[in-house]
Amino acid sequence: MANNAKWYVLHTYSGYENAVKAAIEKSVANRGLEDMVQKMEIPMETVTEVTEAGVMKEVERKVFPGYVLIKMVLTDDTWHLVRNIRGVTGFVGEANKAIPLTEEEVAALGVEKHEIVVLYHVGDTVKITEGPLASFTGVVEEIEPEKNKVRVVVSMFGRETPVELELDQVEVLP
Repeated sequence: MANNAKWYVLHTYSGYENAVKAAIEKSVANRGLEDMVQKMEIPMETVTEVTEAGVMKEVERKVFPGYVLIKMVLTDDTWHLVRNIRGVTGFVGEANKAIPLTEEEVAALGVEKHEIVVLYHVGDTVKITEGPLASFTGVVEEIEPEKNKVRVVVSMFGRETPVELELDQVEVLP
C-alpha cells in the first residue's frame, strides 16, 4: 500500500508551516504510520537581500508561505490525522477531497529528485535509445547532470550535427 503514496498540498496558517510539519511527524511516529505518511517538505529558496545599511546577505525564504507538501497514502485515517493537526486549514483540492500533485508538478517543484547514474564520459561513443534519432550513434561532447542533458555529435547526411538529449536517452556502446 505504501507504493500508492502521492504528494498532496496542505494549507496552513501562515507562519505555522514548521510547527505543522513537526506535529504531523510526531503524530505519525506515535501511531506507527511511517509507511503511510512518508515525507514532508517545506520548499525553501535562498535569496540575497540588501539591508537598509546596504549590506547584502543571503536569506532562506519559503517558496510557498502557508503551504506544506506531504507524501502520503490517503486513507480516512491519514486524512483525519492530518486535518486534526493544529494550524492545518485543509488540503488543497475541492471541498473535502484532496487532489494529488501530478508527476510534472512534483518534478517542477523539485521535491523528489530522480538520480540518473551516467556510465559514459565526454569522448565516449554512445547509442541513442529514445526519440526520433533512436539507434543513431554519436560521440558525447558535453554532459550537464544538473540540467539532465547530454550533447552528442551525430553524423547525419554526411555532416556532424550536435544533438541535445536527456541523460537516460543514450547508452554507452561496448
